[in-house]
Amino acid sequence: MCTGKCSRVVGVGLWPLALTCIVCNLILCFPAWDLQYVQQRDQLTPEVLYLGGLVGGGLLILIPAIHIQATGRQGCCGNRCGMFLSILFALLGVVGSVYAVSVASLGLVNGPLCQVRKSNGSLGAWEQPFRSLDLEQLRERSYLFNTSTWDTCVKPPGVVQFNVILFSLGLGAALLELLLCAAQVLNGLFGCLCGTCNRRQDRSAKVRPGPG
Repeated sequence: MCTGKCSRVVGVGLWPLALTCIVCNLILCFPAWDLQYVQQRDQLTPEVLYLGGLVGGGLLILIPAIHIQATGRQGCCGNRCGMFLSILFALLGVVGSVYAVSVASLGLVNGPLCQVRKSNGSLGAWEQPFRSLDLEQLRERSYLFNTSTWDTCVKPPGVVQFNVILFSLGLGAALLELLLCAAQVLNGLFGCLCGTCNRRQDRSAKVRPGPG
């Protein structure tokens, strides 16, 4: 596969991944599908407000995707200069995807912000009950592998499952974005050195004799 076709594949592949990150981040703003929590930002999980999916895995990926896809077409972007620019845009995508991966990982490790129930049965303060600064404790007693502790969060209802699913989807999409952007950095480098194949295809089409 020549560098131009590879750029088209990378560009097309980034679009659904970026949209996945954006949608996951937006949905995370509405735990339990309730509007009241987004209106009171102190009741939203902090990692949601970092906008890792909306900005990092979303906007900072969509912009490179447009140019990277254009480098695979015949035109002003389908040349060595366009390939060089695609390296810079791909590096921007790497930065965005790394940020998205970091935020999603923190969201999974720290757990959701929720209202917990005290030992006397009354509702307590809003906190992140699964957050731990001790790495050893995190490995041994992570809530991710102990679903019986998920009932610790009372409000928003089902927020643990809600966050785990959406942050996991965002993390998976961001990792794929990182892989594609890193591949485009290498592809763009080869494109600068060897060209995009677009002109070669044009020339071969002109030289090729028509049917007898």
